[in-house]
Amino acid sequence: MITLNPLRWGKQYKSLEFQDVFHFDTGESIAKIGQVNGGMVQMDMRKADNARKVLREIPTQELVARCKKAAHMFEHETLPVGDSQQTVADFIHQQSASTGLPEHMCRNNMQKNCFVLSNIDKILDALTRGLDLEIFARGYGEEGRNVTVSYQCQTPVLGAVLPNNSPGVHTLWLPAVPLQVGLVLKPGSQEPWTPYRMISAYIEAGIPAEAFCLYPGGHDVGGMIMSKCSRSMIFGSAHTVEQYSGNPRVQAHGPGFSKILIGDDVVDQWEDYLDLMVESVLSNSGRSCINCSGIWASRHTKEIGEALASRMGGIDILPPNDPKAALAAFTNPQMAKGTWGMVQQDLAEQGVVDMTASFGERLIEQERCAYLKPMVVTADSPQRAVAMKEYMFPFVSVVKCPQKEMIKSIGPTLVGTALTADEQWIDELTAATHIDRLNIGPMPTSRLNWLQPHEGNLIDFLFRSRAYQIVPMKIAQPV
Repeated sequence: MITLNPLRWGKQYKSLEFQDVFHFDTGESIAKIGQVNGGMVQMDMRKADNARKVLREIPTQELVARCKKAAHMFEHETLPVGDSQQTVADFIHQQSASTGLPEHMCRNNMQKNCFVLSNIDKILDALTRGLDLEIFARGYGEEGRNVTVSYQCQTPVLGAVLPNNSPGVHTLWLPAVPLQVGLVLKPGSQEPWTPYRMISAYIEAGIPAEAFCLYPGGHDVGGMIMSKCSRSMIFGSAHTVEQYSGNPRVQAHGPGFSKILIGDDVVDQWEDYLDLMVESVLSNSGRSCINCSGIWASRHTKEIGEALASRMGGIDILPPNDPKAALAAFTNPQMAKGTWGMVQQDLAEQGVVDMTASFGERLIEQERCAYLKPMVVTADSPQRAVAMKEYMFPFVSVVKCPQKEMIKSIGPTLVGTALTADEQWIDELTAATHIDRLNIGPMPTSRLNWLQPHEGNLIDFLFRSRAYQIVPMKIAQPV
């Protein structure tokens, strides 16, 4: 069993209190995580400026090179994690055991994080719009138009309150380090593995340990990180996102409500896009904010629902080490039961039909965990409550809606895939401010281009563009 100690500016802290992490299926204790409290975070934040100071002592291009080295080590090497040496196989097994994700999905998420870090130079080039990274290191520089530009860093560290549901979100904080911004992370209680292993890889690759804090603990720890870090991320529910709406210090990531919108010009050929729909709903067991939770069309919604149900309704539960496993376990059975209760309320509304009802029970309770099998429902109107729902398993509503009413009816949408060649509608979709990422054409919602920003540009979040003019000084020579 591994023990994960808190990390305070690169130094392990021996906690007096620990939280056990159990295997979701066997009940075996697989880890002990040392706990801290908010008071410790508050005290440590007095030294936050030093995190950026030690990173600024390393040239940005050297930091980029070390990040690439860290990427390789993260994906391929045995690393010191907690009080143990963690192999890649250990990492994947531990992550699967505590989160309920099948092991092949854990490996896919690991590769996703590695890809981002391996290509960090290209990603930063895209996020900075091609500016020289030395401009961000120095605070000012020449843009190329004989004009001095300035980007002022707004924080010495990026704080993050990390989730338990999917390891893929860690790609969002990885670019902070080559931008010479330290990291203050509260790991998820069930998914501490990625931040612990990634920070270990950073340190082993030669990035100063003093730039990093890992604070496992209760809600007071997350609250203190959000309070004391000038810039922070949080991952949570729609309520969490609403709570921090309009707060420039916080980047809140919640449900995606991602959707596929089928235009009238192609809706009669909907069968051509069935594979795309299934992938968008089913990938990563439906746990990601980029999974499709709604498919909208003006007609054929019943046929689309039936076809999706025939493809996904019969998917069965397989062991987590089976490479064909498509469903993740709810490690907390009560959460699965609660989610199922909310789904049942949705199904009670007139105009909503469960297309997967004939494929057997959806809630499968086991001794220590539970599963929710894929669900496909149809709604005869955007007014049905289910049209705006998202759940942490493969769940999709097929909503009947005239094309001319779709844009104003879909609500906030992280990823919108529009299946259409209608130029006028494409123009209207492009102008829709409530669609974050827009795919025009047959692109699954779950496939991202990492050279584009995801839920906001991290550069705009961490830095402020300002006017900066330099006039040479005339210094009088001493007599």
